[in-house]
Amino acid sequence: MNELDVLQVFCAPDGGFGNALAVVRDPRPYPDQASRQALADELGYSETVFVDDPERGVVDIYTPGARLPFAGHPLVGAAWLLDLEAVNPPAGEVWARNDGEFTWITARAEWAPPRTLERYASPAEVDALPAPPPGEGWLYAWAWEDEAAGRVRARGFPRRAGGVVEDEATGAAALLLTERLGRALNITQGRGSQILTAPGPDGIVEIGGRVRLVSAVGEAGGPRADGGRADGGRADGGRADGGRGAARIAPVERLTRSRLPAAVTLPSTPVPAP
Repeated sequence: MNELDVLQVFCAPDGGFGNALAVVRDPRPYPDQASRQALADELGYSETVFVDDPERGVVDIYTPGARLPFAGHPLVGAAWLLDLEAVNPPAGEVWARNDGEFTWITARAEWAPPRTLERYASPAEVDALPAPPPGEGWLYAWAWEDEAAGRVRARGFPRRAGGVVEDEATGAAALLLTERLGRALNITQGRGSQILTAPGPDGIVEIGGRVRLVSAVGEAGGPRADGGRADGGRADGGRADGGRGAARIAPVERLTRSRLPAAVTLPSTPVPAP
């Protein structure tokens, strides 16, 4: 199996939680969609990214079962890992920036695959949902924790056979919710992941979060279908203390950039939803 970089994207303030992401920096052993899909299915992460051009940030994104034209947490993770000012998934060019703590991407709401955004009366109702809830199709369940402050509690359920039961942190769904509500949001999703968003003009939304390196190419920590970690797939980074101890993975030092223009390049033709 090709060696992987494994990241946690949209981590909590203490570095715990986050959504696991596999990044294949040398995709030559996987030259076509069939071989890439097979690897993504085998790994079992919510997404796996193949880097086809590290200089231009050309990436190919897969879930277990589908190829995606756009996805939030893979692009945040790839931009952080490759230290780029733009990444290029099939949907089009996505600007990126890093402010020291958070990595941000800027994209359009119409790029996100369809989601059912269902509001609940309280965070407790969201917390009480079974995994997955009854029904069909991708569900993003959310409730206000503090509407005045823009704080949201959310959980994401793909509800598709053979895939991830609950998505720990979902940038695309956060993008859609931000576009619908028309305001900046501070979202706590899954077991404690944090996603920040800010709307811009003409359907543009900026999505930001913390990224941590779990294992670099050549290090131990093999992927598993239960969430992609040899530590049992824990969304808190695999530690019994929730990633709060002194031995938790520390952030890798990155370059700090000034804010980039809130602009993206639309694809020349519409990209169908997976």
